[in-house]
Amino acid sequence: MPDVSSSSVVKLVRRTTEPAFVQAVRSTAAAVIAYSVAAWLLPHPAPLTAPLTALLVVQVTLYATLTTGIRRVNSVVVGVLIAIGFSTLVGLTWWSLGLTIFTALMIGRLVRVNEFVVEVAISAMLVLGVSQVQVAYTAWDRVLETLIGAGVGLLFNLLFAPPVWVQTAGASIEELAGRMGTMLHAMGQEVVGNAPVPRAAARLHEARRLDHDIVEVDASLRQAEESLMLNPRVRQGLLHRVVLRTGLDTLEICAVVLRVLTRTLTDLAKARTEESLFPDEVAEGLTELFDRMGEAIEAFAEMITTPLSAGADDAEEHLAQALARGRETRDRVAFLLLDTVQEHPRQWQLHGALLAEVDRVLDELDIDKRSERVLEELDRHSAQMHQRHPRLRAVQRRLSGAAAVRRTHAGEAD
Repeated sequence: MPDVSSSSVVKLVRRTTEPAFVQAVRSTAAAVIAYSVAAWLLPHPAPLTAPLTALLVVQVTLYATLTTGIRRVNSVVVGVLIAIGFSTLVGLTWWSLGLTIFTALMIGRLVRVNEFVVEVAISAMLVLGVSQVQVAYTAWDRVLETLIGAGVGLLFNLLFAPPVWVQTAGASIEELAGRMGTMLHAMGQEVVGNAPVPRAAARLHEARRLDHDIVEVDASLRQAEESLMLNPRVRQGLLHRVVLRTGLDTLEICAVVLRVLTRTLTDLAKARTEESLFPDEVAEGLTELFDRMGEAIEAFAEMITTPLSAGADDAEEHLAQALARGRETRDRVAFLLLDTVQEHPRQWQLHGALLAEVDRVLDELDIDKRSERVLEELDRHSAQMHQRHPRLRAVQRRLSGAAAVRRTHAGEAD
C-alpha cells in the first residue's frame, strides 16, 4: 500500500511539472489578476473583457505573447472605432448590424490582425449593441479593459517566463525515431524465409504513415522554437533550434528512404511468392543490418535531444559505434548479395536498390555530415540577421576594428 501511494505522488509531481499544466496555471493567474485590476480601476460591474484578453494574450511562448498582444489590442480598438462611427450615424438596425460586421471583417484584413479578424467584428457588435447614450462610455471602457488585459498578459510573461517546450519536442522526436527503429527491427525478422505479399504491403503502408507522424513532430518543434525566442531563461536558443530542426530534417529523409526500402521489399515479395525472399545467409545478414540501422536512428535521436551538459558525448559515441557496426554489416551483406546475383541474376536491380537505400540512411546519420549541416544552418541564420539589421552589423564591424587596433598598439608597446 505505501508503494502505491508513493507512486501516485510521483505521478502527480510529474504532471504538475508538465508544460501544459504550467501553462494552465499561468493563464488562470493572469486572467484573475487582469480581472482584479480592471474591477479596481473601472466602474464597470463585470469587466470580463480584461481577463478574456489576458487569457488570449498569455500564449505558450513569450514571442507569441508579444505578437499576439499587439494584434489583439489593435483588433479591439479598430472594432470599437467602427462601432462608434456606425452608432453615431445610423444606430442599431438589422442592416446596420450586417454592414458593421462586413466593414469590420474587411478593415480587419486591411490592418493585418491575422487570426483576430473576427475579434474586430465581435468588438464592433458588442459596442454597437448598447444604447445611444452609453455607446461612448461603453466603447471607452472596452478599450481600457482590453489594454489592461493585454498589459497584464505581457507583464506576466515578462516577469514569469513561460516554459520552454524543448523537452516536449525532444520527446516527440525520440518517439518518432523509436517507431522507425521498431519498424526496422520488425523488417529484419520478416526477411527470413518466405515473405507474404500482404505482410510486406502492410509494412509499406506503415512506412507511409510516418509522414503524418512527422507533421505532428514538426508542429511540436515549431512550438519549441518559438519558446526559445526572446526567452530570458535560454542562453543558446539559436543553437538549440538549429540542432533540433536539422535533426528532424534528417529523420524526415530517413523516413522517406525507409518508405522506399519497404517498397523494394514488397516488390521482391511479389516476385518470389513461392520461395524464400533471400538465401539463409543473406537473410541473417540483412536481419543484423536492419537491427543496426534501427539502433543508429534511435542513437541519432538521443544525440540531438541530449543537452551538452547531460551526456551528449556519450550519445555521440553511441551513434558512432552503431554506424560503424552498420557499415561493417552492410559491406558483408553487399558481398553476399553480389554472390547471389551472380548465381541467380533475377531482380538484381532490386538488390542494388536495397543497398543504395541502406547507404543513404547510414550517410544521412553520419556524424561529420551532421556537424557540417549544423554549421551551415548557423551561418545561414547569421547571414539573414546581418541582412535584416545592417546597422547592427556595421556597429559590430566598427567594434571589432577598434579592438584589432587596440591589440596592435598593445603589441607594439610590448
